[in-house]
Amino acid sequence: MTFYRGNVVDLTDIREITADLPRSYEVLVRDRIKFRVGQIVYLAVAADEQTIGLGFPREERAAALAAEPDKFLPPRPSDERFQWIELNLAAVDYDELRELILDAWSLCVPKKVRREYLGD
Repeated sequence: MTFYRGNVVDLTDIREITADLPRSYEVLVRDRIKFRVGQIVYLAVAADEQTIGLGFPREERAAALAAEPDKFLPPRPSDERFQWIELNLAAVDYDELRELILDAWSLCVPKKVRREYLGD
């Protein structure tokens, strides 16, 4: 059972959500916290911990940016070719953050691992 500590999600929440994801691990790369499956980064925490970058379907990115510009931010130009989007942590609650992280993780793991973990 998760007990949410407040209104603003933070790195503690991110670590809690990712802690038991199969094949997921945390690394520090050039002073940035990143979460990977194998060598694939599915979540990267900004240095100020106010935003994160995460895996996101490229074909859905434009719609998300247009629909919720306070929540979603475009990736850096160098990351536009990837399935990636930036997220303002102040604009999401724990449950939505968890859903977005699980979706990003799901892009990286084999379907069998995803099915076993999510039970679908």
